[in-house]
Amino acid sequence: MAATVMSLGAETPVVIFSKTYCCISHSIIILIRKYGANTTIHELDEHPNGQQLERELEALGCKTSTPTVFIGKQLIGGANEVMSLHVKGKLIQLLLEAKAIWV
Repeated sequence: MAATVMSLGAETPVVIFSKTYCCISHSIIILIRKYGANTTIHELDEHPNGQQLERELEALGCKTSTPTVFIGKQLIGGANEVMSLHVKGKLIQLLLEAKAIWV
């Protein structure tokens, strides 16, 4: 069961599971922060329960564990899903609805 990941994913409007050495995770973090959103980052390679969290993310259907993004307590997915939302102009609306940013 992915109870820990879902609980952490609901902590703040934007939660990202990452690894310190993952350049794709870093790019997604930068993209979301450029909109002005504060992000909660859980670095799986530094987290005391990182391996458990990684297994939970995989159980949720995440192809790779990082990055995994939650916005407004919703599992958005990985880099492909976030970039797709960005390209379609829907990421900013999602961030606004989650109260992660204000205009």
